[in-house]
Amino acid sequence: MSSVKQFVKEWMLPIAMTVGAAAYLIYYFMPEPVHAAGPVLNRIVAIVQPLMLFAMLFLTFCKIEPRELRPHRWHWPLLLIQGGIFVCLGALIVLLKSRFSVEEHSWIVLIESAMLCFICPTATAAAVVTRKLGGDVPGITTYTILINLLVAFLVPAVVPMVHPQAGVTFWVAFCMILAKVFPLLIMPCLCAWLLRYLFPKAHKYLISKPDLPFNIWAVSLALAIAVTVKFIVHSQLSILLMGMIAMVSLLCCAAQFALGRMVGSWYGQKTRRHDKRITAGQALGQKNTVFAIWMGYTFMTPETSIVGGFYSIWHNLYNSFQLRHSQAEN
Repeated sequence: MSSVKQFVKEWMLPIAMTVGAAAYLIYYFMPEPVHAAGPVLNRIVAIVQPLMLFAMLFLTFCKIEPRELRPHRWHWPLLLIQGGIFVCLGALIVLLKSRFSVEEHSWIVLIESAMLCFICPTATAAAVVTRKLGGDVPGITTYTILINLLVAFLVPAVVPMVHPQAGVTFWVAFCMILAKVFPLLIMPCLCAWLLRYLFPKAHKYLISKPDLPFNIWAVSLALAIAVTVKFIVHSQLSILLMGMIAMVSLLCCAAQFALGRMVGSWYGQKTRRHDKRITAGQALGQKNTVFAIWMGYTFMTPETSIVGGFYSIWHNLYNSFQLRHSQAEN
């Protein structure tokens, strides 16, 4: 039994991904009467998934002293990379559409997909993985807050020029993004700090369970992969375009992990407490892909929403590799 537990612990992420994909495919190929439960299942996932994200970030904030949430020097290059590439790609679309009269749908979809991959905020679960890998949890949590604030201002400023939509002004888009960000970013922080000062015993109990956020993330990952497989299965895109979007997401994922680790190495690979390369790599590479999917069908060409699903597969495969390699070294 102990060997089974050890195996599950070491391969938690691949198991969660496999379970999520298999669960949806089994449902998809079941007899038609079973599909009547689809709307109910969708509603359950829509409620459970945000609650799990809230719980993960809440538990992360419980383990962080408020004074530890401060900007670091390595935050600014990462913000510049995410925001700068997003703006440059947006300018490229505007240039192609206006100056060169490029209206080829597939190229626009691919460039918009890359925009989503770069501007997408850091995942809530990034702090969970960073802790497992020996990174700086307060540092990546602070970056998560900063990049969400940047997204709230930058996306409304750029998207109306790239993909204009009737009624979607700066303030409309800003409020829509803020409504998405606030409940799952600011509220967990406030709740964790209230618990710290008002109910110290409950706070002490929660921080005594170091593996709880990781276990929650494993369940959340299974749900996320199930949703990703659903997007892919029901997509109306051609196989060629879907393959090109998958390749764009893979290249963006690899580039961001590499750039993040490079920036982290500029500020010192390791300290006595944490590895900055790991922290910066996770901050830039591990994405809130649910948010990317939402941004895709809300602000961009709807086909781009599938890029978040593909990105979810790549960054979780890489995280699985990192965690397995880290456990092997220890």
